[in-house]
Amino acid sequence: MPLFDVYPLYNITPERAEGCKVFDSKGQEYLDLYGGHAVISIGHSHPHYVERIQQQVAKLGFYSNAVKNPLQEELASKLEALSGCTGYQLFLCNSGAEANENALKLASFQTGRKKILAFKGSFHGRTSAAVATTDNPSIVAPLNAQHEVVFCPLNDLGSVKNALQSQDVAAVIVECVQGVGGLDQVETTFIQEVEKACRETGTLLIADEVQAGYGRTGKFFAFQHHGIQPDIISMAKGMGNGFPIGGILIHPEIPAKHGMLGTTFGGNHLACAGGSAVLDVLEEEKLVAHAEALGEWFVQQISAHQIPAKPKGRGLMLGLAFDFPVGELRKKLLFEHHIFTGSANDPKVLRILPPLSVTKEELTRFFAALKSCLQ
Repeated sequence: MPLFDVYPLYNITPERAEGCKVFDSKGQEYLDLYGGHAVISIGHSHPHYVERIQQQVAKLGFYSNAVKNPLQEELASKLEALSGCTGYQLFLCNSGAEANENALKLASFQTGRKKILAFKGSFHGRTSAAVATTDNPSIVAPLNAQHEVVFCPLNDLGSVKNALQSQDVAAVIVECVQGVGGLDQVETTFIQEVEKACRETGTLLIADEVQAGYGRTGKFFAFQHHGIQPDIISMAKGMGNGFPIGGILIHPEIPAKHGMLGTTFGGNHLACAGGSAVLDVLEEEKLVAHAEALGEWFVQQISAHQIPAKPKGRGLMLGLAFDFPVGELRKKLLFEHHIFTGSANDPKVLRILPPLSVTKEELTRFFAALKSCLQ
């Protein structure tokens, strides 16, 4: 049976990985500076993570959410302590798209409204409402386009306030650092004023932290750089270090109504064991602070190595904006220097999304390879 064509495939078959290194079927080592779309947060095959999942699958791999699961409570408790989101309710699901889908649905339930405000350059997933709020018409089917979505330019406060005047918008959904869009960031004054406008109009503010969350930007969540308090926070990717898990954090003032949200696989035993291990490692190895410090060092190295690119993003959610399309550059880095990097919707942006455990030595290897490719 043929597989459905999803992405263009490089002729590489990874077989094992450790830390920031991936090894293919021929034994070739690759430096992973993409983390499988920013999924690998604590490094490949971290011993504590592996042990927690092995122990759990040997006891109980899955049972439904119709019974108590103490692992969910363990994950929620650790997440609250480490993220600082005190009192938020946790709903667990399986992916970033599903997290955003449930966030948008909950906002509509809460407000009784059905219009959504999103931003140019956004990416929120490929499910129905999530893809409708994604600024990429090529992946929005006619069915998805039936959702009422208004797109505003990022950091254009006037357009946001104008869209909210009618008071028929259920939610504003925003990535404080746009991932797929090319690492553009919200300005602090802008997002604070958006939060104020949401409060004045009864609109919920959703922070999409699917890619930026779990420490990647040097704070646990990217919105924490700006001193705001979202009503709903969506997350996934680095949450499970490769095991599928997603979730939303729901402000304590939003009432939890029985049966409003539901899931079969969300918050299953294996996902929670892996997710709990990720939080242990983030805390014990101080990876959030490491991401902040190494991100600052990375930006300094761009000029030190005379790289003709503009840095974008923050922490270890980084982009290098060149004045030419980077497709061939990525191929050279991959096949000549065995380094994985990422792309963006902006063809001139090279994305760097390594495990948060990446070292200066590994990034120095990247800069040497990049300089060689550019020459």
